[in-house]
Amino acid sequence: MTIFHRTDFNHRRSAISKVPRSRCTFIAKFGGKLAARGAKVHVFEGKHDTRPVVMFEFPSMDAIHAFWNSSDYPAIKKIRKGVATPNAWAFPGV
Repeated sequence: MTIFHRTDFNHRRSAISKVPRSRCTFIAKFGGKLAARGAKVHVFEGKHDTRPVVMFEFPSMDAIHAFWNSSDYPAIKKIRKGVATPNAWAFPGV
């Protein structure tokens, strides 16, 4: 099973550079890997607010819950404060 986690960054693309790549190492502890960083969304239909996104892939819902509920994760949340809008969600892939 593939699980995706996405965070929308605020309107400045430069804001992404404030989030350290070391976060990827932390996420890897839970089997997660980077799927998109600062990706520009191309809208084919409907609406999107055009903010860049960061998306991670996890091997299972249990893995993303372990990541999200980790005692180390609050420090990551502090890094993104003012840089990212906390619209974070997960969904299973096929």
